[in-house]
Parts: sequence; C-alpha cells; structure tokens
Amino acid sequence: MAARRRAVALAAIAVSLAAAWSSAQSARGQRRWAIYEHEMQNPTDDPPDAWEETEFAFARLRFRSRLDGWARSRWGIDANKSERQFIQGLRRLTRVHARSVEHIVDIDSDEIYDWPWLYAVAVGDWTLSESQALRLRKYFDRGGFLMVDDFHAEREWRTFMAGIERIFPGRTAVELEDDDPIFHTVFDLRERFQIPGLNVVHGPGYERGGVVPHWRAILDDHSRVVVAICFNMDVGDAWEWADLPEYPERYASLAYKLGINYIIYAFTH
Repeated sequence: MAARRRAVALAAIAVSLAAAWSSAQSARGQRRWAIYEHEMQNPTDDPPDAWEETEFAFARLRFRSRLDGWARSRWGIDANKSERQFIQGLRRLTRVHARSVEHIVDIDSDEIYDWPWLYAVAVGDWTLSESQALRLRKYFDRGGFLMVDDFHAEREWRTFMAGIERIFPGRTAVELEDDDPIFHTVFDLRERFQIPGLNVVHGPGYERGGVVPHWRAILDDHSRVVVAICFNMDVGDAWEWADLPEYPERYASLAYKLGINYIIYAFTH
C-alpha cells in the first residue's frame, strides 16, 4: 500500500510539473510585456532568457499623466530598450543576479511592495491620486527606493514636488553632497556632470530650459535616500543610446555608474 501511495504521489507531481511546464511554454510564446508595448517609446525584442526569474529585476513604475497620448504614455519614455541595455551593464559590472528584462509595476497595484527598487521617468508630468500617494508612502515606509529621471526646468519640478507633498507632507528635497554614500557604493563619483539626452548629438545638452543639473533626494526620518532625483538630466537616454556611436561615451559611462551606485545603495542602506 505504501508503495502504491508513493506511486500515486509521484504521478501527481509529474502531472503538476507537466502542467506548469506547458503553462510556462505558452507564456514564453509572447513578449513578456506585450500588453504595455503600445505605451512604450522604444520596445525591443525579448532576449532568450526573458522569462528567467532572478534575485533582482529592474522595476519601472507605470503611473498616470495628463499628457498621456495615443502614441505612448509618459511613464514609457525610453522603454524598454533603455533599461534592457542598462541591465546588460549591471550584469557585466557587478555580481548582481539581474533579470535580462524589466518588470513593470502599476502604481495602483499592491504588487509594488514586492519590488524594493523602482525607476520612473517624466515625473514632472505625473498625477497622483490620494490612494496612489498613500500606496507610495507605505512603499517607502517598508524600505522601498525610487530613482526618478528625465524631467526638466521649474514647471516640471513643481509638478514633481506636488506629488512628493502628497506622499510626504512637509518633506523637502535636499541637494546630495559629493561625499554622500550613494555616490561611493561601487564607483567613486566625485566628478559628475550633466547627463544629456540624445539631443546632445545635434544640439545642446539640456532640455526645455533645464540648464543646471541637480542630484537631489528625498530622505526618510533616518536620513536614508528613498527618492534619488536626477533633475535636468536624461540618464535613461544615455542607457538607451549607449550603443549609438554618435552618443558620447563619457555620458553613457557616468549614466551606468550612477544607476549601479543607486541600486547597490538601495541594497545596503
């Protein structure tokens, strides 16, 4: 009887594994984030290991904006070529076991609590509801980290900070000093300069009047960076176009180093 029970149990396990394998193969038949590609600026083909589960995934925040249009949404600027090229550098330059493709986290989903590191672009145009602001506040209170990028000039700064005010009432942004640990987790970034978008190839290295770059942050009650702010810069463009010969290597190199430092800081602080 014991042998029969074992045989039945093994058969059940085999059936379960076969079903899981079949389901996984079915899922792999489509691009991992096909559902959102119409909102992305630059979607790319999935690499062969796109469905591999790893210790870390680059999570991009999907939020709402009044400027979302028929072609794409503000959250999807540079996506997803930008993060996929950055992830290649992260895998080569560190020992972080990183997934080859991004993970998209919707601001209205409690799934946000499963992803301790988030990235968001164009936050100078975000609109946060009360429930979304509360969810982000809980996310930060639980140890979450957000890197924001690619917004420029004072109007966009005010819109971004209006969202921060909803999340952290009364909290102000600070300028990060050169000796802040976030600049020295992996690479010593004592000399930093404005990281421009692709427009630098044929024009100035700034956008929409945002001439002076700033490395700012929102700190928690223990002086830990919880929102790392790349203002008047376009780090995501530097990742996205690092493979373009015309895009200056010095900007791409700093962009990779900055992103890696921010990830390792979030792991260790």
